[in-house]
Amino acid sequence: MGKTINREGGCACGGVRYILQDTPLFTHCCHCTWCQRESGSAFALNAMVETDRLELIKGRVALVHTPSASGRGQVIARCPHCQVALYSHYPGLGEQIAFVRVGTLDPGHGISPDVHIFTSTKQPWVVLDEGVPVREEFYDRRKLWPKESLARLRALRGQ
Repeated sequence: MGKTINREGGCACGGVRYILQDTPLFTHCCHCTWCQRESGSAFALNAMVETDRLELIKGRVALVHTPSASGRGQVIARCPHCQVALYSHYPGLGEQIAFVRVGTLDPGHGISPDVHIFTSTKQPWVVLDEGVPVREEFYDRRKLWPKESLARLRALRGQ
């Protein structure tokens, strides 16, 4: 396992606080229209981390089952008071992986996108960093993820 970096975050009202106990496996900047609608913004920025490395240090989350573009839904962990979405679980990786909303991390977290996805529907005024891979749809994890992240995922899956 790589160097542990603790990063704290939480909701708007302060009722829920958490710590990321490791570096993210990978960070998606998703420009799909579904993420645009759900976030109320031009994209969603999600840092993927093993759920057992996401520690709630204050409060509890409400798990809300919501539809998704895939038709398989997702479970969003929200603050039960201010309703801020803190992280999600998607069916493909299940509850073992949390897709942490990067915007809920405290300032100075230093997490930026590793890939821009679903850019076929990105807002035309969004300018992308030329140093970050861009995919019109999704991508092949084996081609983009760092070897260490792939090893962590294999370990999580018991492979």
